[in-house]
Amino acid sequence: MVLGKLKGIDIRTMGSGNAGGTNAFRSVGPIFALGVIFIDIFKGIISVIFISKLVFVSHIMVSYELVSILCGVAAVLGHVYPIYYNFQGGKGAGTLIGIVGTLFPQSVIYTFVSWLIVIVFTGFVGLGTMVGSIVLVIVTFLFYPEGINSYFGYFSILMALFIIFTHRSNIQRMLNGTENKFEKFMIFKN
Repeated sequence: MVLGKLKGIDIRTMGSGNAGGTNAFRSVGPIFALGVIFIDIFKGIISVIFISKLVFVSHIMVSYELVSILCGVAAVLGHVYPIYYNFQGGKGAGTLIGIVGTLFPQSVIYTFVSWLIVIVFTGFVGLGTMVGSIVLVIVTFLFYPEGINSYFGYFSILMALFIIFTHRSNIQRMLNGTENKFEKFMIFKN
């Protein structure tokens, strides 16, 4: 929405009405969409690296890992429900990428590859995003020491459920057969 203000447009009034990168790509173009995605990812990075350090935790017996994750959750919620834009933001995936890439960089490659495979075979970006969030939970279980019983395990489950929730309109459109496909990336086109 920041780029939209600079360009004099409101992306939420175009295409699907969503403030995210996919709608920005379809409605305005690839350069604008890359800017939107970069800003969304940067929100997640800033929340984990800088905002979490502003929280004074020594007297409340909370680990820095938990504070970082909570700041990440707040960033995703703030992205999806921005106060200054009538609680109408994006779907949270870009911001989540910034958080996961900062805290658990190993996970990003697995989630990205799964996202890409789904898009290449189906053309559905939203489905790819949901599958990627589920893969994040699986990767957490397989590769992180405490797996699902860690702060990151709880975070990954919560975020996967939230990403699926924010993509509920995509699910409905897929069931109705009206979901837009990203055909430029599809290998097998109907």
